Amino acid sequence: MSDDPESKPRRETRHERLDRQLMELLQGFRVAVTGVQVLFAFLLTVPFAAGFDKVDGTGRTLFYIALFGAALASICFIAPVFQHRILFQLGQKDLLIRRANRFGILGGFALAVSITASTTLIVWTLAEEAAAVVTAAAVLALCAWAWFVQPYLTRLSAAREADQ
Repeated sequence: MSDDPESKPRRETRHERLDRQLMELLQGFRVAVTGVQVLFAFLLTVPFAAGFDKVDGTGRTLFYIALFGAALASICFIAPVFQHRILFQLGQKDLLIRRANRFGILGGFALAVSITASTTLIVWTLAEEAAAVVTAAAVLALCAWAWFVQPYLTRLSAAREADQ
């Protein structure tokens, strides 16, 4: 019978832990950045597409929200990489990890807004207003649940178990 590796504490130094945490954060950002870049690139081409001049005021507002959200998400997911390049070897990994985590959460919110606004814009253009509102609510709820609420509830549960 073998021991469960999950039950054993990691045997790593503080510096090894910081290195691992930073690499895990940056790996996660690589996944998110790819999606953001595809969305952002698409949004940058939309005003030049045939028919964009037919998009009404609400559609244009949704477009601007989506575009700004994608830009903000891009900035947030890329910022930790440049900060690491500028601050590396200064013994600031704790700070870099805290900042990267905050940038990641803000980037996630911005991406959720951008995805919601983009999807709503398309449905708004193709269908009626009610379908767009339902779409916006569904997409935003799914992003909120999968990216923020579910992990937060897991975090609360883990904290309660640790206190017992």
